[in-house]
Amino acid sequence: MTVTGHRQRATTRTALRSSRLSSLLGLTGVVIVGALVSAAVLAPWLAPYDPTERVARPFLSPSWDHLLGTNDIGQDLLSEMIFGARVSLTVGIVAAAVALLIGTAVGVVAGYYPRRLGSVMMRGVDMILVLPFLPLLIVLAAYLGRSLLNTILVIGVLIWAEPARVIRSQVLSLRSREHVLAARSMGAPDRWTILRHIVPRTALLATGSFVRAVSNAILLEAALSFLGLGDPIQKSWGSTLFWAQERLAFLTPAWKWWVLPPGLLIMMASLGFALVAFSLEERIDPRL
Repeated sequence: MTVTGHRQRATTRTALRSSRLSSLLGLTGVVIVGALVSAAVLAPWLAPYDPTERVARPFLSPSWDHLLGTNDIGQDLLSEMIFGARVSLTVGIVAAAVALLIGTAVGVVAGYYPRRLGSVMMRGVDMILVLPFLPLLIVLAAYLGRSLLNTILVIGVLIWAEPARVIRSQVLSLRSREHVLAARSMGAPDRWTILRHIVPRTALLATGSFVRAVSNAILLEAALSFLGLGDPIQKSWGSTLFWAQERLAFLTPAWKWWVLPPGLLIMMASLGFALVAFSLEERIDPRL
């Protein structure tokens, strides 16, 4: 067998191993995300207690009645974790949807009109990307006030730039395809061409960007809530960490059941969506 044949076989084996690894990681992410979403949807039936009610003495250690113990006012922490999944995942998903809508609109327009309009819009994207992200996030959240809607808007408005850049690169390639050039040469309106030939072909790429944005938005919601800039009424994983810090749980044995569980859940949620996004992006663009 020639050297070229050996190289081709080696390349094929490498590609197969990479594909299997991608599928395994994607399946792992789907399982993690599916478990967390199921817990959020079924929270009223899965949670043993009402997370807003005092059900035992404060700072109770884990037991069979309270698997994660209780907080400083006697609320069941396991119930708080289960119901907290609803708020954390909702903020992550809705904020990612807001970011995707803005990013898709900017990316499509900037890619379809790449000269003057596209150039101006991409300079705005570059400005968003180079600004110090976390200080800007904190300032906007503090200025707008602590509410669930404001948290969603702040996160969505600040994470749209990356999807916009990714989608624009795809649109730049699509606008030079023969069917798009044919439609434009026959006098088809730009709006019709964009909606008929451009947007549908960016759907898969937008899906990958959306899943990755959910992963980032969950982390950002947790960060804002931990800093006291989230909705103080809503129970999320980040707000649980905030109250644990306020009640000095880090200095007591209670950190083991009050701090570790929400931190691990935030990590698992972000990891799960990131693995799904990784698998999707590799399937969309095998060159990755």
